[in-house]
Amino acid sequence: MSRTTGATPPASALDPAIAARLKRNEDGLFPAVAQQYDTGEVLMLGWMDDEALHRTLTTGRCTYWSRSRREYWVKGDTSGHVQHVKSVALDCDADTVLVKVDQEGAACHTGDRTCFDAGSLPLG
Repeated sequence: MSRTTGATPPASALDPAIAARLKRNEDGLFPAVAQQYDTGEVLMLGWMDDEALHRTLTTGRCTYWSRSRREYWVKGDTSGHVQHVKSVALDCDADTVLVKVDQEGAACHTGDRTCFDAGSLPLG
C-alpha cells in the first residue's frame, strides 16, 4: 500500500474520535512504544499513522509504518516474531502510543529480544 507525503495522512478507518485526539509529526506519524505486557520490558520503538493504528487495534497484531520502505509492515510477518496486542494506550500529550504486547521471539531486527540491550550509556 502506498502512502502520500506531507502532513495529511491517507484515508483511514480509524475511529474519528481517536483520530481527533492524535498529534502527529509533519509526516502524519507518531511513535509507538512496544512493551512486553507481563514483565514491563521495553521492546522497541516503531512509527504509526492512523491506518497502522487502526490495523493494530482491529487485528490484534502490531502494524507499523516503515519510513525507509514507505510501506506498512506487520511485526512477525517475515521473521515469525509476532507481537500479539494486549492493550494500546495514548500518552498524556496524545503524541505517542504504548502498545503492550506478548512478544514471540526477538523484537529487534538484529535478533535480540529487545532493541534496548545494546549497552547502557554512562551516567554523570
